[in-house]
This record gives sequence, C-alpha cells and structure tokens, in this order.
Amino acid sequence: MILDHILREKGREVFSVAEGATLREAAVLLDQRRVGAMVILNEAGAVIGVISERDIVRALARRGAPALSESVADLMTREVVTALPTDTVEAALNKMTDRRIRHLPVVERGRLLGVVSIGDLVKRRIEEASAEVDAIRSYIQP
Repeated sequence: MILDHILREKGREVFSVAEGATLREAAVLLDQRRVGAMVILNEAGAVIGVISERDIVRALARRGAPALSESVADLMTREVVTALPTDTVEAALNKMTDRRIRHLPVVERGRLLGVVSIGDLVKRRIEEASAEVDAIRSYIQP
C-alpha cells in the first residue's frame, strides 16, 4: 500500500495556517479542525513549515502564557520531513518513527498533495494485517 492510496481514501484536504498568525490563533484552529498539526505554505503553495500541538505546549511550558502572542513563524518546524505519494506505508512509518513526528506532508514536485498522520498509517497497517490473517485462515480451514 502506498501513501497515494491512503490520500485517495481519506481525502486530500489540508489545513494550514499563515506564518504570521499567533500561536493562540493556531491553537484555536487546531482545536476547531480537530487536528494535531497544520502546515505553513508560501505564496506558491510549497510547504515551508509545520506547527503542531506539541510545539505549542512546549512553548507554553518554557515561556508561559506570553508565548501565545508569538508568531507561528517563530516556532514552526522549518526542516519539514516529507514523503512521496509512491512511498509505502512501512517506509512512511519508519520515517516518522526515526524523526519522532506524527504528521507527514505528502509532496510531489514541490506540490503538497495531502498529509498523513501516524494514526492513518497504523490503521492501514492493522487492516492489512487483519486481511492477511483472514486469508491464511481461509486457506488453512476447509
């Protein structure tokens, strides 16, 4: 299974926030959209950063409530780890585990196609494993 198949099934809607938004605004958007991270895009639509719930919590822990007035640009992850739509679920899970991230933008030729979460990938992997078990049972049982 490749990431493009997952994006086709789950949808390609991507939530983003402007780099000039405050952390408070980003937190509100994360809550409203019920997502754990959002991408930051430049004018051409290329990914220039990611902001996550974890980033905001860390800023609050370190600087307290005043951190909510800081801009997303000050806190976003700029070295964004991305995947290709042809990457396998296993390759994406390995990348996410190695880099300790939970959201992975899927990009092709500089264009954002969607975002997969670790939950999306684990769900897919469980479905694949269940299908394999069912196939083996039907083969073994007359």
